[in-house]
Amino acid sequence: MMAISGLMRVMEKAARKAGNRLRRDFGEIEHLQVSRKGPADFVSKADQASERTIWDELRAARPDWGFLFEEAGEIEGDPDKPRFIVDPLDGTTNFLHGIPHFAISIAVQEPRLDGKGWGEVTAGLIYNPVTDESYWAEKSRGAWLHDKRLRVSSRRHMDESVIATGIPFAGHGDAGKWTKIYHALAPQVAGIRRFGSAALDLAWVAAGRYEGFWEADLKPWDTAAGCLLVREAGGFVSDWKGRSQVICDTEILAGNDVLHSRLHKLLVTALK
Repeated sequence: MMAISGLMRVMEKAARKAGNRLRRDFGEIEHLQVSRKGPADFVSKADQASERTIWDELRAARPDWGFLFEEAGEIEGDPDKPRFIVDPLDGTTNFLHGIPHFAISIAVQEPRLDGKGWGEVTAGLIYNPVTDESYWAEKSRGAWLHDKRLRVSSRRHMDESVIATGIPFAGHGDAGKWTKIYHALAPQVAGIRRFGSAALDLAWVAAGRYEGFWEADLKPWDTAAGCLLVREAGGFVSDWKGRSQVICDTEILAGNDVLHSRLHKLLVTALK
């Protein structure tokens, strides 16, 4: 068992405290106050409360670090210190519809040594309050589910593989591109799934439950922790051009160590 660092304990404490509140609100979903933020894009009082709880916990432990939040945006800290990237409720639509599949995602990103922006992600945590599953990774220390070491799936054949995705919806995504990719992949694989939380999709690739995942038009808080989890579990993450970026969000393709390249070839061919 890999010893959990002090930083990861801080992150997990924050996620679990926020998760307790989310579970209570999820149990009373019909009483939630919900405001419309955009086309099919909702923000709830539960989402805001989760963000505030995480902010309070992390700020108390690392007062000079910056933040990048989904709702509150960027909060600057000491430019020489890391920042937290936080999604307080990934899978908001699932949450608001009473579907028990959502997560909290927290990542740590280091400043670049040249002082020009942000560099590598060195820690990530994805916590599912419903199942009490805590996926975590630290750079060069592996990926874990609680105290169990994670490895990407060992499946080597496309027709045995299950691939996750995010389907474009009102105001989000390019349905034409997605359809081309779907028609290229679907005949080759055992199944394609869309569960509604990119953070958990990536955690499940790291855990070997999926062989791959693709989506577009995400944000750093959706994928920062998940990218690290997949890589630390022995998988690959790239954009659709095959470039391995620190955080792939605008375009993301994740897969195990064999099938990522095959998925990439199918995707590229589909979009020609």
